[in-house]
Amino acid sequence: MHDSGDSVAVEPDLPIIDPHHHLWTDGPGGRFMLDDLLADIGSGHDVRATVYIECESFYRGSGPAEFRSVGEVEFANGIAAMGASGAFGPARFCASIVGFADLRRGAKAATVIEGLVAAGNGRLHGIRQIASHDPEVRIQAPAGMLGDSGFREGYARLADYGLSFDAWMYHSQLRELLSLAAGHPDVPVIVNHAGGLAGMGAYATRRAEAFQDWRAAMGELARLPHVSVKLGGFFMPAFGLGFERAKRIDYRELAAAARPIIETCVELFGTKRCMFESNFPVTRDFLTYRDIWNTYKHAIRDYTVAEKADLLHDTAERVYRIPHEQP
Repeated sequence: MHDSGDSVAVEPDLPIIDPHHHLWTDGPGGRFMLDDLLADIGSGHDVRATVYIECESFYRGSGPAEFRSVGEVEFANGIAAMGASGAFGPARFCASIVGFADLRRGAKAATVIEGLVAAGNGRLHGIRQIASHDPEVRIQAPAGMLGDSGFREGYARLADYGLSFDAWMYHSQLRELLSLAAGHPDVPVIVNHAGGLAGMGAYATRRAEAFQDWRAAMGELARLPHVSVKLGGFFMPAFGLGFERAKRIDYRELAAAARPIIETCVELFGTKRCMFESNFPVTRDFLTYRDIWNTYKHAIRDYTVAEKADLLHDTAERVYRIPHEQP
């Protein structure tokens, strides 16, 4: 892990809700469990709450395969209960949970969704099913999954349970998401990682063209009022910015590289539908938690107080329905 060398957090009094992190024993960035999360959120920034995002961790070890993902929500809810006790400090980690159900099962997905809702004990507010498929970057899902009739039938059931959908795909797939979201205005959509502006493979040699394609698709999504976007993940290798190879990290350089993406999303969606995310621990090998929030704060240093509050705290609190902290 590289560090900027700066020992303090930028604007440490600004409240933060981190709407995107994982917990696992072995994954990108290595082991990341509660003690690691506590160390990171205690590294100088005022992190008030976090949102747990599914990552295939702690699935049940037995029972019907389709229900094994319920174990992850059971786990996250247990971690959330530990945070709610106050025994680990004031931060309410995993205060909102996004779980996984295979929506391709159509109407049959409802029984799994019901199990997830029960396991969440009031904290499950969304479902994520990764759709990323681009031969130039990575294939994690079948091509065209979001247009699959079974998937769409299962997706429609999210509205019955008041759940949102976290969408992760590359920019080449954003119009598939547009079609899906436009057909179901009663299901809030949160676009992960700023819409996955790919910068590796063939995209590495036509970055300007990729940016324009991404911007156009994001502009179409922004016309749907029930779509929000998480700003983060920019420094994953898939984005092609190359910081994973840097010998030293300077959050000011990170901010300069990310600013075109940040400013475009804010221009299109407005600050009330944008929120910064850590995406930790995915880039933890080369970037500290303190520096990722320093990066964001530096990038928006000229924004108004209200705009900063939206991006760092208020949008995430509203979208993920996190109870407002008491004074």
